[in-house]
Amino acid sequence: MQELADLYLAVGSAGFLFIMFGFVLYNLIQENKNQSEDLEVIKQDITRMSTEVSNAHSIIVKLVDRTNSSDSKREDFWREISDDLAFLKGRINGRP
Repeated sequence: MQELADLYLAVGSAGFLFIMFGFVLYNLIQENKNQSEDLEVIKQDITRMSTEVSNAHSIIVKLVDRTNSSDSKREDFWREISDDLAFLKGRINGRP
């Protein structure tokens, strides 16, 4: 506390305010630099997350396509069985 009083007596109120303004400006510059570094890290993380989401999306699309093709094969199988059963039923009832 004695140092601040000696500084105030040496440079006067205008000088003291100038020194305090410089100190605040220096702290703001340092905080801005730290925030810029944090933002850069966040940008890199977002890029990695975007890649992961894109990969997951492509995997999900492939799974849905596989399920759809499987469903169409199953539908064809049941349609053939239904046609065969209708034919057998017709034969049993005496129709050619």
